[in-house]
Amino acid sequence: MDTPQLGEVDDPTLVLLTVEEAARRLRIGRTTCYQLIRSGELESIPIGSLRRVPADAPAEYVARRRASRRAA
Repeated sequence: MDTPQLGEVDDPTLVLLTVEEAARRLRIGRTTCYQLIRSGELESIPIGSLRRVPADAPAEYVARRRASRRAA
């Protein structure tokens, strides 16, 4: 199991995540996370020149994927 590095502690009080934090929660790479954002599968919002992912968006993405697999 990966041990968190300094500054990588998963803070449950965060409202917005960086793309890297969202990728870590989903256990996917940063590039894959950006692809999900570009395709609209993973919600994100721009804040100035930054891109942030709502903290509940990774769980919602997984729930949609699970529901679509059950429906298939």
